[in-house]
Amino acid sequence: MTAAREHFSSRIGFILAAAGSAVGIGNLVGFPVNAAKNGGGAFLLMYALFVFFICLPVMVAEMAVGRKTQKEPVGAYKTLSNGSRFWSFAGFLGVLTPFMIAVFYMVITVWIFGYISIILAGNLDYLATGAAFGDFINSPYIFIAMAVVAAIVNFILVAGVKDGIEKAAKVLMPTLFFMLILMVIFVLTLDNAMAGIKFFIIPDIDKITPSVVNGALSQAFFSLSLGMGILITYGSYIDRKTDIVGSAKLVALTDTAIAFIAGLMILPAVFSFNPNVNPAELSDSSVSLIFTFLPKIFLALQTSIGYFAASAVAAFFFILVFFAAITSLVSILEVPVSYLVTEKGKSRKNALLTLLMTAGILTVCATVSFGMVSFFTDFVNYAGASKSLFDVIIDIFYDTILPLNGLLLCIFVSYRWKKKQLTKELSDGNESYANSWVEKYINFSLGTFIPVIVCFIFINTVLQKFFSISLFGF
Repeated sequence: MTAAREHFSSRIGFILAAAGSAVGIGNLVGFPVNAAKNGGGAFLLMYALFVFFICLPVMVAEMAVGRKTQKEPVGAYKTLSNGSRFWSFAGFLGVLTPFMIAVFYMVITVWIFGYISIILAGNLDYLATGAAFGDFINSPYIFIAMAVVAAIVNFILVAGVKDGIEKAAKVLMPTLFFMLILMVIFVLTLDNAMAGIKFFIIPDIDKITPSVVNGALSQAFFSLSLGMGILITYGSYIDRKTDIVGSAKLVALTDTAIAFIAGLMILPAVFSFNPNVNPAELSDSSVSLIFTFLPKIFLALQTSIGYFAASAVAAFFFILVFFAAITSLVSILEVPVSYLVTEKGKSRKNALLTLLMTAGILTVCATVSFGMVSFFTDFVNYAGASKSLFDVIIDIFYDTILPLNGLLLCIFVSYRWKKKQLTKELSDGNESYANSWVEKYINFSLGTFIPVIVCFIFINTVLQKFFSISLFGF
């Protein structure tokens, strides 16, 4: 006999958990980097518009599908399509994607934990050297860090929805926000910090180019965890009294606010470190910014506040990023956990053990793909370059399949499940939803221009990642 499905105990618990799934490394570092490389305030303006006019309807649809079926992506698609093989496969993609994304996200989270340990040991000057990152990720200590991170994530997930995910979100999210505000206050006291603020906030409309538009839309879509199956799964944990549309708005606002505040932290620090910095020259990778560039900024603080205080600031920052990474990692892994519990009848403990034996092994393989094991380091070749297993996972599952999953969801909700059923589901918990302008906009956008836009993102990503061709000519 199947156990009754757990639910979040409160609306705020659901909102914090859903926001935690969205708030991660991409918000704290990826967003500021993309803003710097794509026109500063112009990027910020486009990002905000895309979040609320394109991403929000997709968020709402995912949550509605989850609550209606009380299942994760596989069970949800299968139930609402009456067992259709095609849509069951679409649901399977919605579980496989977070399963694989968890692999590379785990690797990055392990690196962050390792950096915290090194800084606390008094070795910030070592991390600021050019060779530190490469040395660390190929050292045996990486596996000790991996065991610690895996234990933390398992501790949260094995406790369940209310006692694990919700309680962790209620502690980690407010703490993360408080730490972020403290970091911003500190950064704004640095010399030349206002130059970074000015660049970040004041939009230059002339800088709104097709490249900026594409970058802002991609960042918004990925930032809100769309296409990962997380919001379908979390939607299955909320009761019928919850206003899904109102909750989705709060999740989007929280995610956008934290990304914005992160910009107020990162860019002023960059401008303070190098007043003549050319934002376009910042690394394409937010990972490189975290692990190679920022330690140099923190070490440079020793001239004004001393080495110990500079190390304290660095540790504070990496703990902040670690909290964000853990909230995202827990949410990502909950999708395959829920699948194994719901569809395969496993207990949560057995489901987590299964993930340890599968995703855990893949994580080890991805971890050693930076030179430790040549087979995984030079895994495949495409687009004129050698790719590691880590690169392949990011290119296929994070960059490519996410927009495909979003496209399938829009088509499914609009043309298989039908807009009438979506409206009926969203009216539970919000009596004024039916016939409102919000209902009209969500139904219209999901069935028309949103899937077209997401389709372009998907096709362009495939061409760029695997054939070095851009559909948009940039």
